Amino acid sequence: MSKRESAKYKIDRRLGENIWGRPKSPVNKREYGPGQHGQRRKGKLSDFGLQLRAKQKLKGHYGDVSEKQFRKVYEEANRRKGDTSENLIGLLESRLDAIVYRAKFAPTIFAARQFVNHGHVNVNGKRTNIGSYRCKPGDVIEVREKSKQLVIVLESVGLAERDVPDYIEADHNKMTATYSRVPGLADVPFAVQMEPNLVVEFYSR
Repeated sequence: MSKRESAKYKIDRRLGENIWGRPKSPVNKREYGPGQHGQRRKGKLSDFGLQLRAKQKLKGHYGDVSEKQFRKVYEEANRRKGDTSENLIGLLESRLDAIVYRAKFAPTIFAARQFVNHGHVNVNGKRTNIGSYRCKPGDVIEVREKSKQLVIVLESVGLAERDVPDYIEADHNKMTATYSRVPGLADVPFAVQMEPNLVVEFYSR
């Protein structure tokens, strides 16, 4: 099961940034952290603090992925040829729940994971209920026939707050999306600046 959706607002408040660009984020009204000491002036972060914050922000954006799972993704990115930080973004964007979210079949990454977990999605015609399932370029992700009229899907498709990125070809009439290519950092429509290079530094200490 997905973590409670209210967790997304806790992540925003803790980091002090609206990491999904949602209009309802409490950060839009209160840019300070939660709790009685939230309004105290923040000290300058150390290098370690900056790296940790970059990791928490990236982890949080993808639905607060567990530390164990996130580290495995980093290790896979590090094993692959090329830039580790670009590989890391490519692997995270290849997750099925991330693609369902980017294709606007669900309003939030948390809802996307729950939507997948509840068996509403097919990948290449086969029912797939694992949010972390890694899709490959050319894979076709489809909302199952009996789920196409769910209110959450119809409302999400109509959301004006974000667009479908160009590495996903979405057909909202048929409720299908094709994962056309693995994106790089510059391709991903993050609402705030992400620094995967600092995440790499954090793990390679």
